[in-house]
Amino acid sequence: MEELALDFAKVKAIVENYSEKVDSLIDGYIDRKEQLISLLQDVQEEYNYLPQDVLIKISQKLEIPLSQVFSVATFFRAFSLKPRGRHLVTVCLGTACHVRGGQRLVDKIERDYGIKPGETTEDARFTLETVNCLGCCALGPVAVVDGKYESQMNSDKLDRVLRGCK
Repeated sequence: MEELALDFAKVKAIVENYSEKVDSLIDGYIDRKEQLISLLQDVQEEYNYLPQDVLIKISQKLEIPLSQVFSVATFFRAFSLKPRGRHLVTVCLGTACHVRGGQRLVDKIERDYGIKPGETTEDARFTLETVNCLGCCALGPVAVVDGKYESQMNSDKLDRVLRGCK
């Protein structure tokens, strides 16, 4: 059996760097508690989700009840409490997109990448989400990959777009 060896100096440096980043982000909002949403956006941009320990630290440092921080973090669909992949793929399943093949796109991603909506690939490359409407029904089916709207999506186009995600 192989013995596990940890480089404690390296682990300590990672933890300290994480803590410094978190403190730096929060400190930028010390006098602007009313901008909690902006702080959560900054945290999510940095970590690709909202780590629970960071939400607790925000509550403590800004003296905002933890229930309020979690309420904001869970109210907005744009926030995630679970780690997301490097690339967020959102497929519209509204009526117009559904009848034009939106569900087939979801099925293809499920088959090709082994994930269902709300899940992330094991290699943390992709997270799949679905929405009921993106507001661009005439362009359907529509998928949004890393914030870029891809219209009139089909299986081949989806393959090309996802292969381009490194």
